Amino acid sequence: MAYQGFTYLIFTFYFAVIGLDAWWITWAFIGWSIWNALNDPLLGLLSDRTKSKWGKRKPWIVVGTIPLAIIMFLLFTPLQTSKEAAFAYFIIIIMAFDGVYTMVSLNHTSLFPEMYIDEKARASVSRMRRLLTIVGLIVAVVLPTLFIEDLTNVHGYPYTESQFQLVGAILGIIVLVGFLIFIKWGIKEKKEFKQDAYKTPNVFKAFKYTLKNKSFLFYVVAALMTWYIYGMLLPIVPFYGTYVLGIEKGSLMLSALLLVVFLMAIPGLYFWKIVGHRIGVRKGYMISMLWWAAALTPFYFISDQISGLITMAIVGFGLAGSLYYIDLLVSDIVDEDELKTGCRREGGYYGINALIIRLSTILTFVTIGVVLSTNGWLVYDPGTYSYALEMGLRSIMFIFPAIALVIGAASLYFYPLDGKRLKEIKEAQAKLHAEKRAACIT
Repeated sequence: MAYQGFTYLIFTFYFAVIGLDAWWITWAFIGWSIWNALNDPLLGLLSDRTKSKWGKRKPWIVVGTIPLAIIMFLLFTPLQTSKEAAFAYFIIIIMAFDGVYTMVSLNHTSLFPEMYIDEKARASVSRMRRLLTIVGLIVAVVLPTLFIEDLTNVHGYPYTESQFQLVGAILGIIVLVGFLIFIKWGIKEKKEFKQDAYKTPNVFKAFKYTLKNKSFLFYVVAALMTWYIYGMLLPIVPFYGTYVLGIEKGSLMLSALLLVVFLMAIPGLYFWKIVGHRIGVRKGYMISMLWWAAALTPFYFISDQISGLITMAIVGFGLAGSLYYIDLLVSDIVDEDELKTGCRREGGYYGINALIIRLSTILTFVTIGVVLSTNGWLVYDPGTYSYALEMGLRSIMFIFPAIALVIGAASLYFYPLDGKRLKEIKEAQAKLHAEKRAACIT
């Protein structure tokens, strides 16, 4: 909810409400991505090497929770003495957001492969996690419509900015309460992995091991393409709905487009669980990406709200595959790495994974910046909307993401952790964990 609320609102707020031009925002996100190139893997590797009586992950989550909640509000309180001041604030606040978000989220996510080792447990918990993820996504896209009257600022109301700030404050409170519950009752680090912090390789060796892992490299291309699409569709849907589908001053209907996606993802999770169980996670992920690519096709042709809702429903079913499979693939990669290094390095893998998928932000905003600025929207102006801009929005919703999904599916074709190879890893891992438990008792 925190990250998707950020993704859904931040571009619209600074482009349509504050009035920063598309290229300024693009350059800000390029700088943000460079910051991520340092921030994400470094925090992941530090997490793996953390030695404390509270475990490796919990201290980071505790430290980051309150700042994350506060920054959810500060995202929407820019300095407005000049466009340059607003731009500088924008860069600083999105970097601050990602710093504390990574501190919390990376360690939260790293707990999953460690707490749930068994394949069946992972599948079951992954499904439950993603159901709750969908709830968070729904809150992130519906909550703004309850308080923001004119989401894309078509009418220029003077109170729209304060409405964005109210939504940011509410999101911050919900994030705070949710993570306090998680800190109190949700963290169960295993004792047999406590000594792994002493065996974790240094930063340079950890980078080397991770980036030489063929399984990780083939996986991360698919993840990069997936997050490229997530990052692009969320900020563009309000503009596509308003100007292509003809949704007038109806923020609720704009969010309904995304709401349909997430609601259809719920039965999709069960469907892709069955598919993954029968043919394997790798093949299931590949098929879901191709489904998703095909489902996006109507966006290039439709012009009415009903067709938009139907297309979004079909897209949601395909999107559910990426939600379900991603963590399962990373968990298998961490298991394989443990056999090579002797220690579990979830933080390192999720950190470098975060580094690479955050690069999708550069692809996302370069795509958006080029399309909008070359078709008349260097600076947001509803009065200059044209046919060329309409076709640009259609391209962002279909052509670019469809190409990305095909690339991702092709990469997964070469992903090696499947079938006999994966079974051998699980058997060897069970023996290693038995040895670690025995050493822990001793």
